[in-house]
Amino acid sequence: MPEGLQFPEVPEPRLPYISAASDFCWSLIMWTGSTLFAALASVAVAAPAGFPASGNGLWYTTPGAIWSLNYLPVGNGYLAAMTPGGTVQEITQLNIESLWAGGPFQDPTYNGGNKLPNQTQEMAVAMEQYRQAIWKSSTGDIDNIDDLTTDPGAYGSYIGAGYLISTLNLTGQVTNYARWLDLDQAIAHVTWTQAGSAFTRETFCSHPTQACSQHISSTGGLLPLTFAFSSSLEDGLPTPNITCLDSSTLRVRGFAGIPGMLYEMLGRVRSTGGTVSCAVAQGPTPNATIAVTGRPSDAWISWVGGTEFALDAGDAAHGFSFQGPDPHAAVLALLEGTPSTAAYTDLRAAHLADFATVVGGFTLDLGQTAQLGTSTDALINAYETDTGNPYVEWLFFNYGRYLLASSARGDLPANLQGKWALDVSNPWSGDYHSNINLQMNYWSAEMSNLNVTSSLFTYIEKTWAPRGAETAQILYNISRGWVTHDEMNIFGHTGMKSGANSAEWADYPESSAWMMVHVWDHFDYTNDIAWWQAQGWPLLKGVASFHLDKLLLDLNSNDGTLVTNPCNSPEQVPITFGCAHAQQLIWQLFNAVEKGFAASGDTDTAFLDEVLTKRAAMDKGLRIGWWGQLQEWKWDQDMQNDTHRHLSHLIGLYPGYAIANYESSLQGGLIVNGSHLNYTKEQVIEAATISLIHRGNGTGPDADSGWEKAWRAACWAQLQNSTEFYHELTYAIFENFGPNLFSLYDPFDADPIFQIDANLGIPGAMLNALLQAPDVASLTTPIVVTLLPALPSQWSSGAINGARIRGGMTVNLEWKAGKPTSVSFDVAASVVARPVQVVFGKTVVASFTTSPALRKTITNF
Repeated sequence: MPEGLQFPEVPEPRLPYISAASDFCWSLIMWTGSTLFAALASVAVAAPAGFPASGNGLWYTTPGAIWSLNYLPVGNGYLAAMTPGGTVQEITQLNIESLWAGGPFQDPTYNGGNKLPNQTQEMAVAMEQYRQAIWKSSTGDIDNIDDLTTDPGAYGSYIGAGYLISTLNLTGQVTNYARWLDLDQAIAHVTWTQAGSAFTRETFCSHPTQACSQHISSTGGLLPLTFAFSSSLEDGLPTPNITCLDSSTLRVRGFAGIPGMLYEMLGRVRSTGGTVSCAVAQGPTPNATIAVTGRPSDAWISWVGGTEFALDAGDAAHGFSFQGPDPHAAVLALLEGTPSTAAYTDLRAAHLADFATVVGGFTLDLGQTAQLGTSTDALINAYETDTGNPYVEWLFFNYGRYLLASSARGDLPANLQGKWALDVSNPWSGDYHSNINLQMNYWSAEMSNLNVTSSLFTYIEKTWAPRGAETAQILYNISRGWVTHDEMNIFGHTGMKSGANSAEWADYPESSAWMMVHVWDHFDYTNDIAWWQAQGWPLLKGVASFHLDKLLLDLNSNDGTLVTNPCNSPEQVPITFGCAHAQQLIWQLFNAVEKGFAASGDTDTAFLDEVLTKRAAMDKGLRIGWWGQLQEWKWDQDMQNDTHRHLSHLIGLYPGYAIANYESSLQGGLIVNGSHLNYTKEQVIEAATISLIHRGNGTGPDADSGWEKAWRAACWAQLQNSTEFYHELTYAIFENFGPNLFSLYDPFDADPIFQIDANLGIPGAMLNALLQAPDVASLTTPIVVTLLPALPSQWSSGAINGARIRGGMTVNLEWKAGKPTSVSFDVAASVVARPVQVVFGKTVVASFTTSPALRKTITNF
């Protein structure tokens, strides 16, 4: 460390939004405790040199001041980082994907929110009493099921991992400042001029090395600089031990809480032409800093991190401890795998090649024109509902894929904040809410050709299923399969989590059934039989087995159907029976069992027969109420002024198909007031439309979030209503996204909450307006591929290349003046023959049956 420059004790960086460059710089001076520079004298007036010519990126003319509004994200799934884009000092906030407070690391008796095994009989009695009360109720509902819930205990939260602070010993006026996030390269850049030299800083996280790197260079050579780690900025994070592992490597060891999970980070610094040394500054909290001296042309730090969390230890055989080894050996091996002799250009090239492989199989063109003369924050500030801007919408699509690719390819799936989170107590714990949010994260993964679902399915297999089998037994007295509820952490929290109005949140045993939609879709899109037999089918069978035993004969309506009891439509009262959401999901689940049985290699035909028998006897969850609505509950009690954020009873419209591909022969034959009634598809679609209209625009009194608007946009697209689709899409962008394009739950707060689901859901909603191929009930039912079903006039010309659809098909589509000009279908080399119909403008323009390696091109519309 240069003489006289002390390690900065930086205060919490949650400052009010600052638009003036001079004010920001003064704030940064206050952060560093030194007069590093006085002002940004000039800023870029056009996209910086090096910004993608296509416009595929985000760029700004001032550094970021507020984490959720201005910082830019990079990540590789294992690690994540948020960069404000500083100059003489860069304060990069860090994340390690498995760094959680709580769980068995805080409380060794933590049991995933379950009741105790000796309470099984007590729960059976309580469950039966609730069910009987529902059966006997004149309206089929009750007030609560509190006896079934459990205090969350050490549920915990996803937390931040501290900060990396990079400081240049440099003063003078800053000019020509610019920062940007390149969505093609997955690299965050900062450039500026100071003291007669041009400076460049790059930050990226490489998936091949599981490391992140930050590189700084200068045309005139670098003055002395330092790298240090700090926990002081992470509110509540216990101070770690920061030492020198060797002369060029910082070692950080700390805990997520007291007590808590152990974590370790290592950061190694390299330089071209400089001297690297590590020293410990003594004080109340000793800290180590790496200094680069001499006159190097560049310097960079690569850091790795890990925890003692282990997915493989989340089962009964390991006492549900999730306890793995001390992370030191693993992170050291990762650091050594990032060769010290490798030039920075080699690390960068390997990262670029990997990222291009992941995202490059798919491209979208909306006919947009890149607005390279306007910064991204200015574009967002000028954006208007309904008017829209195809370039901005194209950016949001690409940004969503970027965020998913950057957060989902680790050992754990993308959580409520992807992998980017602050402090030790994050909103909703930064967890896995599984009644829309987790599912929405992956809406676009299959169709946009992102192979990022492996960690999702492994997480479910190794956390939900083992502990969920205990929940099924203790809470439901069911010995087959497994069950989960709404809120999930990384420690297998599968019980009903108590709290205010807990049933609204906790009574959701269909969460795993919804996730099986993603399991089935992965097989339907890829036809990966080896994966299906090894992982997909066992997951699906386990969930289906539980629901076979949970369905009961309806003793309230006495119509001979099988229903769920108790149930509530997610996050709504009442607690009742036969909820439309649950019935539709379980019907789809049983269809997936039938469709996937032959490929599974399973010989348990008795299981299949039971599925088919109970599916036939099920209430299908589709009833039209007194004001023309699709009923949310079996009792006709929907309110016309219910603008609740969730669209749970419309799950069969999107992302499901029980409504979208309704078949009277399979789902009809309802008994209403003692009479059989068969709805037509047109009647069901009309009722769903009425319900969607009455649900409002996604800004009800209960919330103002982006995800509820993204879901509405996707549903309007499914209804082929381009006007309402585009209204909801543009309203979401206008209302719920910040200058850095982060989805904001409370957009008008000075320091709003970031919640990633809308970022990841928007690409799915947009794709649904351009290309639809919803699931069907059987393998013999034609896959109906609808081209441009809800195309807004603003996207009148464009193209999609590399889209995947079910049946193992890849689609390329081009359109002009609102009409397709060409569409091609490429079938995988190994598929089951499926009938296909291609539709444009409500007209079937082609029909064919898939076969291995078939290519079908259509040019007449």
